Order: sequence, then C-alpha cells, then structure tokens
Amino acid sequence: MGSTPSTPSTPSTPFLDEARALLADFPVVDGHNDLPWALREHVRYDLDRLDIADDLSGKLHTDIPRLRRGGVGGQFWSVYVRSDMAGDDAVSATLEQIDVVGRLLARYPGDLSRALTADDMETARRHGRIASLMGAEGGHSINNSLGTLRALHTLGVRYMTLTHNDNLAWADSATDVPGVGGLSAFGREVVREMNRTGMLVDLSHVAATTMRDALATTDAPVIFSHSSARAVCDHPRNIPDDVLEKLPANGGVAMATFVPKFILPAAVAWTQAADENMRAHGLHPLDTTARAMEIHRAFEVSHPRPTATAATVADHLDHMRETAGIDHIGIGGDFDGTAFTPAGLDDVSGYPNLIAELLARHWSTADLAKLTWQNAVRVLRAAEDVARGLRDERGPSLATIEELDG
Repeated sequence: MGSTPSTPSTPSTPFLDEARALLADFPVVDGHNDLPWALREHVRYDLDRLDIADDLSGKLHTDIPRLRRGGVGGQFWSVYVRSDMAGDDAVSATLEQIDVVGRLLARYPGDLSRALTADDMETARRHGRIASLMGAEGGHSINNSLGTLRALHTLGVRYMTLTHNDNLAWADSATDVPGVGGLSAFGREVVREMNRTGMLVDLSHVAATTMRDALATTDAPVIFSHSSARAVCDHPRNIPDDVLEKLPANGGVAMATFVPKFILPAAVAWTQAADENMRAHGLHPLDTTARAMEIHRAFEVSHPRPTATAATVADHLDHMRETAGIDHIGIGGDFDGTAFTPAGLDDVSGYPNLIAELLARHWSTADLAKLTWQNAVRVLRAAEDVARGLRDERGPSLATIEELDG
C-alpha cells in the first residue's frame, strides 16, 4: 500500500545532533551524483574555474565542504552522457567523464579516495575520506559492445544503468514507448557479462518490464541507483511494488531519489509544463546552466512550484522499507542532475535533515546504519563474490547484438 503524504516538517535540533553523530559512524553512500556532467556543462572540465574545494553554493549542488557537512562517506559519481548521443560519440563522452573523475581524485587526495571494491570503501571510511566510485548511466555508453563494457569496468566503472531516458535496441526505458518488451537476448547477455565482471546492474531509468527481465536473468544483486516508490508517487521512473518485493530474494538495494518530479505527485504535472517551457526556449529540460536556471526561475514566478521536503523522501523510504525490507534500501539523491531539490535537501549538505526526519519517525540506529552505509557496501561485495565464481566457470562473452538479436 502507499504511504500517506506527510506535512512538511523541520527536524528538531536534538534529532539533527543525533543524525550527525550517526553519520560520523555510518556515513551516507549516495548512489548517484552528476557532478562530472555539471563540470562538463558549466566549465568544460576546467577544474580551476570551479574548484570543489570551495563552497560552490549557488553554482553547484556538490563540493567538498558540503559533502563533509552532509556526512557523505561514499559517492557513486555518475559518468553520464545524454541518451541522444550514440555510437562512438557516446563512448568518447563517457571516457571524458571517467577522465574528469580521475582528475578530481588526483586533485583532492586528502578528501576523495578511489574505491573499486567494498574493501576499498571500508578503507576510505577508516581514513576519513570519501570513497569514490563510478557508475555509467545508460547502456548507450557501450555502443552494443561487450568488450567496451569490460573496458569500462577495467577503468573503474562499478555499475551501469541499463538505459537512460530513451530505449536501446536491447532494453526498454521507463520514459519511452515499449520497444523490445524488456530485455532482448543481447540485453540479457549484457546482464550476464556484468555479473561476470562484477559490475552492478542498475535498474533506475528502465521500464518495469526491463526490471523484471533483469531480475530473472541476473546471478548477482541489482541496484536502483536513484529511484523511489511508484506506490507513493505514480511516475514511471519509480519502482513498482512487485519489483520491490523481489529484492530480498535477489539481495539488491533500491536507493531513494530526491528529484521532486519523481517523489511528489503535485510536482509531476508542473514539471511537464516547465520542461515544455525549456524546449520552447531551445534548451534541454535537464540543462542546469545559468541561462537555463534563469528561464526556470522566470517560469516559476507565474507558475509556483510545488515543493517537496525531507518528509516527502521519508514517505518513500517508509514504504520501501515496508515493502522490500530494511536490508534492501539506500539513498541516491541525483544532485547536480536535477534543476530542483526538496526543501531541506537543497544540496549534498542536507542528508542530516533526512536522517533526522527518519529518527523522528522512530527509525532505529541499526536500521539507519543499513540505509546509509551497510547496504551499499554489502551489495558491492556480493557482486564481487558472484563475479569470482562466474569467472571460474566461463570466459569473456564474445557475443554480438547481430548474432543474438538478428
């Protein structure tokens, strides 16, 4: 069943103090942050022009001071490229995204630590650094090549979202018309090869049919890097209850997102109108450059925006815990990948407000430790264990889309 929407609330100081203390021991592992793409869009990867060692409030959602204030201990940096990029252009752009993450790690070694394994994540936590992993957002990044998939894993990518907003020849997206009806034969081979390499299968953005096909195919736990509960907000980007109910058997983790248009029903229609306004100005709806945000603000003057809050996100987490269980939920804010954020979760410093909201709802310390840190580390470790076994059984797949899908 769905949760009853909460009225906006501001966590009390005692709960905020308790939240910050909890995050000092069990920091947030966030499943999805689009800082690399924001750096591409704003400064064409010139890190001198946007130095994330500084507080960049008003320019980006993300910087090191606010990650520290937010209690972030692990971050999957999205190496996203738009789904209207195709072929080798998409592969090249993904490599540029991977490159900028590497440059960030080299530039800020006292704060960011490269993490390729669950053990690396724990080591970073012990040393007080932010474990930094990468996730590719959309299977268009591999250009129908399992060799390219393996190369991305070698370069450090530890999950791949099977689709972004548009269908692939081998997988259906949540926000496109049905194509192959879920996963094609090649799509299932992609999942199997991800299992063999140890790359997590990310089912955010995909159609419910694709979710179900992937769960029926995978040998390893899956993740949803930034998706919430469809029963609470009926948006195709969210997870249906029957899929949430399958996560305990699979071992996977669903990481609730903060994007208002996915979590607040009143925001869905407003966002559709705002997106059309952006297109009328010749801009992509996901554009977060200064000009785009100026157009958004002008639209908002005449069309007041419904505002989500930390309580809105907590409603989703309550439902996801009830449906999937406490061992199978996490957090994936989608900062710097959305124009709007909930009140109290305005940027990466806001996680204590969400934890305080959950404490006010009587979530236990043990449950919150699973939500913030332990579930994400466990699912990566489980994928590594499955991969070791599969590599003993079979070598790299040389299958092609032409052979499997005709």
